[in-house]
Amino acid sequence: MNSLDEYLRDAEQAHGHLCAGQVLGVRLAMLGLAKLGIDDPRGNKEDRKRLVTFVEIDRCATDAVAVVTGCRLGKRALKFRDWGKVAATFVDVNTGKAIRIAAKESSKALARQMHPEIPDKNQQQMLAYREIADDDLFSTQWVKVDLAPEEFPGYKGERVICEVCGEGINFRREVRRDGKVFCRSCAGDQYYQPL
Repeated sequence: MNSLDEYLRDAEQAHGHLCAGQVLGVRLAMLGLAKLGIDDPRGNKEDRKRLVTFVEIDRCATDAVAVVTGCRLGKRALKFRDWGKVAATFVDVNTGKAIRIAAKESSKALARQMHPEIPDKNQQQMLAYREIADDDLFSTQWVKVDLAPEEFPGYKGERVICEVCGEGINFRREVRRDGKVFCRSCAGDQYYQPL
């Protein structure tokens, strides 16, 4: 595993800036990998398809988690759950072990206590989040995550066609109703409205 500083440099480059969320994300991912005993998911061929990561926020920390783990949406190894929490669950698909790690809300107050001489909140947190012990920065919980075959990296599945719009649907994401096949949009689950 790389050092904290090496991961932070990589995260800054990937994200475009370094902030407290990046530090949290790097530390969170490093802890998750350490708990699972996965040393190098970005380089070791054996470890690259071994890890699936669920992130719970679409903010800076998520980019940092992706940098450390090598998990990406396009590789089907990064899963997003829009829960608004600085948290992630790391799943070792070889062993079935999974751990959920969440940033403690108390870490902000701890950062203020540790570095009251730094007036800028982000700078204060960036420094403190490098120094705070894992147990004071994060809560950890061993969990069980049931992954369907289509959730695994590298899954090759059947492609079906929506009977309304004609678009292809991968990875068993279709809706089957009354003997017909629909994409989620045509089944009524739209995030957009046609103009």
